[in-house]
Amino acid sequence: MEVFEAIRTRRSIRAYRDEPVAREQLLRFLEAIRLAPSWKDKQCWNVIVLSDREQIRKLGELLRWNPGKAVFDTAPCFIVVTADPEKSGIRDDKPYYMTDVGIALENGVLAAAEMGLGTCWVGAFTEGPIKDFLGIPESIRIVALTPLGIPAEAPEPRPRKPLEELVFDGAWGVPLP
Repeated sequence: MEVFEAIRTRRSIRAYRDEPVAREQLLRFLEAIRLAPSWKDKQCWNVIVLSDREQIRKLGELLRWNPGKAVFDTAPCFIVVTADPEKSGIRDDKPYYMTDVGIALENGVLAAAEMGLGTCWVGAFTEGPIKDFLGIPESIRIVALTPLGIPAEAPEPRPRKPLEELVFDGAWGVPLP
């Protein structure tokens, strides 16, 4: 699969087959994250891989208020992506660790799509209980989580805005010719 095809066909998957992720696939997913660009190439992120069903179940208990909570019942693997804000920069009051992790995880998400694996960006969570559960230091931020596994569903594409609503030519509000 080409990159653009992975971008076009990737979906948020919330139901997974009861099969483990092959080690080679997991390592390829993690390698895609590792290769991502970042602020001054500092790679401010770390990744915690959860593949123990009991650990995933306990993580799910901490997020039972999340509307996508059912994913914790079927995902064979969960990825927790953290960042050390001190290893990234701030410009114009914008902390770039969020961007760094966004790029890195999107690399992983697209690699997963290319391999036929599903993911679903989980951004609604309370950091404190997850930090306690996983032993994450106070100075480290949890930026995102995602399940990883073989999809047990094939959601239809969500509507996307047309380019003319998103892209301007040379200045705000000027339509692209």
